[in-house]
Formats: sequence, C-alpha cells, structure tokens
Amino acid sequence: MLLRDAITLENEVVRLEPLGTEHAEELAAATAGLEHAWYTSVPTADGVAADIAQRLTWRDEHHMNPWAVRRLDTGVVVGETTFCNIDQDNRHVEIGHTWLGVDAQRTAVNTAAKLLLLGHAFERCDAIAVEFRTHWHNLQSRAAIARLGAKQDGVLRNHRLGPDGTLRDTVVFSILPGEWPAVRLGLQARLAR
Repeated sequence: MLLRDAITLENEVVRLEPLGTEHAEELAAATAGLEHAWYTSVPTADGVAADIAQRLTWRDEHHMNPWAVRRLDTGVVVGETTFCNIDQDNRHVEIGHTWLGVDAQRTAVNTAAKLLLLGHAFERCDAIAVEFRTHWHNLQSRAAIARLGAKQDGVLRNHRLGPDGTLRDTVVFSILPGEWPAVRLGLQARLAR
C-alpha cells in the first residue's frame, strides 16, 4: 500500500476519514478557542474551506494524505491530521499539519489517532521512518510528540518564515521501524488507562 492511498482508519476511540469538503462545517466549529495558537497553523472558522482545498490540492500532487479526525464517543469531527512530505520512493513520511479542537485536547484522541497513523505507516506501507515536526515554541506539541515515543533528531534553526514574518525554529522528531513495537505498546498502554 502507498503512503498516499486514501483509506479510512478506525479504532475504539477515533475514525480517521479521508478529508473532504463534507467535513468543513464540523471543522469550522472545532476551531473555536484555538485563536491563541500563534505558533501553529490552525485555520480560522472562515478559513476552513480554503484549508481543506489546499490539503486536497497537495493530496492530488501526492505530497499529502489528509484525514478528518472523528471522535467516536461523540460522533463529532474534532480536527485534522495528515501524512505529509510524502517520499514514497524512500518510504519516508511525516505526520503533521495536525490540530485538534480544545475539547479533544488532553484526551485519548491524539494517542488513538497516532496509533492508527503509525501502524498504517509501518505495518501496511513499510515506512522506514516517520517524522514529526513542530515549532520550537509549541511546548505542548513537543511534549505530546515525546510522549508518543518519538526521539528528537534536532532543531532546524531559522527553518522558515511564519505568516507574520517571524522566523521559525523547527524541532524534528522521528520513529524508526525497530522502535515501532515498543512505541505501539506504549500507546496501547496509555489508551488502556
């Protein structure tokens, strides 16, 4: 299976549905309360349609495989996640462009979604590395990535410009195939709590 193939992934906590325009209304509602996140790219409620269109363009160019994150206990779409920077020839992918609404943060949603994405990458797509990147100032994201079991590879200094022109240092983490069994057990244990 290719990293870019559209597929629905589901466990007892979340369903990752291939992103489509039908998710726009629920995603717009999920952005409420995220206006403070200057160090991440969460669309505004009015910007959700454009965000979906951009992700679908990148999907069509084979750079991204985007999903809407549906929380199964409520049935509500609570955010987005993707395989991005897909390098199919080298079986390398990044999990990113992820955001979750305030009500889904610090719940089992992120852990369950990452368990699905990592399992898909390593077990079905034969990935040789799964990468995560986040803004240096996004301490919540950095801690969440480390809790997944990813190891910090380094910091890309002045990696890119933010929308307001500020320079972004990007923290890079990764998980390798040999680490996946222990990471999987750790994620499963967290979900069992």
